[in-house]
Amino acid sequence: MTFRRKIERLLLSEVTLPGQYIGGELGSIVKPKDSVRGRFCFAFPDVYTIGMSNHGLQLLYSLMNRRNDWACERVFTPYPDMEKALRKHGLPLYSLETFSPLSEFDVLGFSLQYEMSYTNVLTMLDLGGVPLHVTERTMRDPLVIAGGPSAVNPEPMSDFIDLFIIGDGEESLPAVCNFWLEMKQTFSDRRTALLETARQFPFVIVPQFYSVRYDSNGRALKPTPNEPGVPETICPAFVKEIEAFEPPILRIVPLVECVQDRVAIEVMRGCPGRCKFCVSTVQKRPIRIRSPESIARIALESCLATGSDEVSLLSLSTSDYPKFEELMERLREVLTPLHVSISVPSLRVNHQLSRVMQQLTTERTSGLTLAPEAAHDEMRRRIGKPITNENLLAGCESAFLNGFNRVKMYFLCGLPEETDADIDGMIDLSLEIGRLGKRIRGKPPIITTNVSNFVPKPHTPWERVGMQSQGYFLNAHARLVNRVRRTGISLKYHTLETSLLEALICRSDRRFGRVIEKAWRLGARLDAWTDYFRGDCWEQAIAEEKINVNQIVHETIPDNAELSWEHIRFS
Repeated sequence: MTFRRKIERLLLSEVTLPGQYIGGELGSIVKPKDSVRGRFCFAFPDVYTIGMSNHGLQLLYSLMNRRNDWACERVFTPYPDMEKALRKHGLPLYSLETFSPLSEFDVLGFSLQYEMSYTNVLTMLDLGGVPLHVTERTMRDPLVIAGGPSAVNPEPMSDFIDLFIIGDGEESLPAVCNFWLEMKQTFSDRRTALLETARQFPFVIVPQFYSVRYDSNGRALKPTPNEPGVPETICPAFVKEIEAFEPPILRIVPLVECVQDRVAIEVMRGCPGRCKFCVSTVQKRPIRIRSPESIARIALESCLATGSDEVSLLSLSTSDYPKFEELMERLREVLTPLHVSISVPSLRVNHQLSRVMQQLTTERTSGLTLAPEAAHDEMRRRIGKPITNENLLAGCESAFLNGFNRVKMYFLCGLPEETDADIDGMIDLSLEIGRLGKRIRGKPPIITTNVSNFVPKPHTPWERVGMQSQGYFLNAHARLVNRVRRTGISLKYHTLETSLLEALICRSDRRFGRVIEKAWRLGARLDAWTDYFRGDCWEQAIAEEKINVNQIVHETIPDNAELSWEHIRFS
């Protein structure tokens, strides 16, 4: 019985939602194994329904497959029932295009979108037949690489990832893949091949060629090269023109319902804002835009190719796109005859918000999503987000006048210098918007207030600030719950346990890899999912490895202290 046939029988009898494990989607590309020089597997460390909604996956999959000499395939984290079934039958995790075990690829690339996905990486490596540790691999094994937002502090995952690509991937990914094929033909020793790769690219970091020292307080210092020719400072890869890299016209159309099922087009990379808490604005500078003509053409061709009835305009702040009104006019011109709606998921609250709302349609969605982050103007000035409640209310008024009946807002709790008034203000502002909507519409709008716990991230202006204590957040959440009672406002706040763990991981150093592995071996799986998260596994692993949680998460790092991610520079 062939491997594929074994998998098909397993899917029919032992696994829920088998459609996420069979491939064959419209838009997927299958190349015969012997028709290419190299084979790359894009590994997304989360389940299919999340990964297939990721724009970067669709873009890089298409770009790699446009090359005649490379094949790009996909793999996602299996649910626990699929992992159990594969282990029970002694079958490896495989790619969706050719049902190839992960161990057969030349390069296996992980997209690290979120720290809570790190144990998923270990699951995929182990199930795919790839040695877990960098030191255990030979030239017969795939080169294991990683990139994405969380790669900006590579140290916690350095035991498991051969090399990290920092920055934009459109040019850097194929360059590294091609160079690795040359190294495979030149060297039989993996360490030598990796060393040459580290010397070749200024945006690549191979952790084993950087030594880590610790100060008298046990804090990790800046990693320094331990081999000649390895760059002391890593400079991110940078794409000057995003127009040069078009998204696929025929994107992969998922076989099962995903978190986001629509045509997504990146209209602008970068953000004019300078929010002190946001790592994305640091990573994506400077601003680069796609022309309205190009966006309209891609949108039309993509909808015709896929049958999609919604186009989403992606960027960190789409309403700051410099030709927004012209873009909306062009899109309506080509999409209205097809009954395709336009969504703008990232709106900036500024003086133009009212005009922006007049450009949007409620044909298929009647909800407005905004991220004021804080409830008062003064706090926003302190966090580097210069918006006002006047602009926010004017934008909401325009939205209600143009048919919107739902407003979703995102706030941050635990910001430096936050007061009880700032916490209360989140509910007060939500109530004010609700009253505004009722006055305009004659009935109350649906108001959803989402509150996230502030995590000080590496490479942001607040990277040295300590996170608020667990007790602080518990009191803040209780205060919010008490204030929202009998108001009609829907309050949602992020799970505190995962926020604290996220902070611990993203601010940790190389030693934390042992914790990640131990938690995984104890049973940690799909940590970003509330239904699967097991805090007990992490608590035990942290205790056994004697990690100083308070120092890493809650203490402010002195200005003169080195940082474990300081060898990566974004400016």
